Order: sequence, then structure tokens, then C-alpha cells
Amino acid sequence: MPRPVWSGAISFGLVTIPIKVLPATENHSISFHQYHLEDMSRVRTRKICDLDGKQLTNAEIGKGYEVSKDTIVAVTDAELDEMPLPTAKAIEIAAFVPYESVDPIRMGEGYYLQADGQVAAKPYMLLCKALERNSKAAVAKFAWHGRERLGLLRVQDGVILLHAMKWDDEVRDPQELVPKAVEVSDEEIDRAVLLIDSMTADGIADQDWATDRYTEALEQVIRAKVGGKKPPKPDEEEAPAGKVLDLMAALQESVSKAQAARGETGKDATVHELPKKRAAKKTTGKKTATKKATAKKTAAGKKTAAGKKTAVGKKTTAKKRGA
Repeated sequence: MPRPVWSGAISFGLVTIPIKVLPATENHSISFHQYHLEDMSRVRTRKICDLDGKQLTNAEIGKGYEVSKDTIVAVTDAELDEMPLPTAKAIEIAAFVPYESVDPIRMGEGYYLQADGQVAAKPYMLLCKALERNSKAAVAKFAWHGRERLGLLRVQDGVILLHAMKWDDEVRDPQELVPKAVEVSDEEIDRAVLLIDSMTADGIADQDWATDRYTEALEQVIRAKVGGKKPPKPDEEEAPAGKVLDLMAALQESVSKAQAARGETGKDATVHELPKKRAAKKTTGKKTATKKATAKKTAAGKKTAAGKKTAVGKKTTAKKRGA
């Protein structure tokens, strides 16, 4: 496991749990150095003093706040650590909320919280089990890197996980990005839902597509150049035909491809062919003609029935009179 990046305590109510904070993720991206193209010598970033031009080490550099052009107030790390802030050494839980109520756009980096010592083990596990039982997450405040931050505590695999979160004013309002009024038919929505269903997976982990293809391709380029070979060229893919004019046809083809990729063919496939427009027109015409013929037949039937009823009525009346 990596080294702790912060140590303090979780505080809720009168309960205090000493913890250590460890990064929950790691970066596997390939990093580059900067080089001078002419002679491939390393290009470095140096910190130089403006007054005497001397190169400085990190030990010689401190923090300062510019009050005015000629006035700078120096602030030491010790002064920052001793600020009268409740969250300076504690992750202070403010409330508990349903985990589903938290917008994922507000969640940032994840950190594992480790119980610091045997004394912290029982209250740590108590909080962990309580969060699991009622499916809640804890909203907390903590101070890191020169600012107070909002956080979310949740449980994963028996460990409490802390997510740094954005404040309300740090999330931009997306309303101006919503497309203007566009008509979407129920049939198009149904076909899009069918496409989503055909591409639905059980989770993100252990999927064929859950790999970083960019890093893999970059590693191939580096290996080729180390071996004195030319970097591999990309496979030629069929160029897109252009703008999609028929949205329904595009959805239909996408569903077919997704189901074929899953091996859903023949009886397993649930895709139905779209009705052809010309056939629809002819069918409509036949239906209309049938309706008219039915209407005439019904009208004729009504007249005949009415005539019979009238005749019968006359005969009955005649018999009564004769009697």
C-alpha cells in the first residue's frame, strides 16, 4: 500500500476515530521528459530568484501573500497547521444522506481511510457497519492543501472510502447547454432503449473494453523505437459514409451489430425489421378501401333489415285487422 498522505480523525457526534488517509487510485500513464530537439539534452525547470538570479532549493522557498505591489506577508506551514479550524485535523461529518442522492459530477479523487491503531478499530468498524446497514453515505468537511473541502464517506469492501467533492458554486449550470426543442418520436426512443439494453453489461470491471488502449499503443511505439524499428501503423478502418440522414436506420444497424457482437443471432435476436414506407402507404390504401366497402355493406344491411322489419310489421297488423 502507498504511504499515508494525511492523518487525523473522523468526527461525528461525540465519536472520534483516528485514521490515516491513503490514495485509493494510482496513475499508470506514461510520462515524458522535455528534451532539446537539436542535441537531445534534458530541459529542466529551475526556480530562480528575481533579485539575485540565484537558483533556489525547495528548503529556501516559502509561501507569501501579496497585499500590495510592495508588501508581501509570509505565511509558514506551521501557521497554516495551527489555524483555529475544526477540520484542520479532523474529517468532520455534517450529515448522512442516501448515496443515490449524490450527483457523481461532484465527486473527485478517492482515498482509503485506515483505522490508526487498535483503539480506533472498533469505532471504525462500527461506523462502517452502520453505513452499510442503512445504505447511507456521510457528507463531511475537511481541510487539505490550503483550503477547506467537502467530502463524501462511503463503504466499499469493508473499508471506508473518502471522496473529495466540489462545492455547489464549483459546478457549472448545464441549462444553457440543453438543446432547443427537438421532436423525438416514441418509436425512436423505443429503438434507442433497445440499443441500450443490447449493450448493457453487469459492471465496468473485467470487461474487454475496460482497458487503456492509448497507453498500450504508446508502449508499442516506445518498444519499436528502442529496437530500432518503425512504429506500428494503425489499421485502416472504413471511413464513415457521412452524415446519418435516417436516425431509425442507424439505430437499427447499431442494435444488430451490438447483438451480433454478443452472439445473439437467430432465435436470440429481438430486433424487428422496420416497416417500409411504400408498403405502409399501400397497406393504408387497402385498409381505407376495406373500410369503405365495409361501410357500404353495413349500410345496405341496415336498409334490408329495416325493410324486412317493416314488412313483418305490416303482415302482423293485417292479421289483427282480419281477426
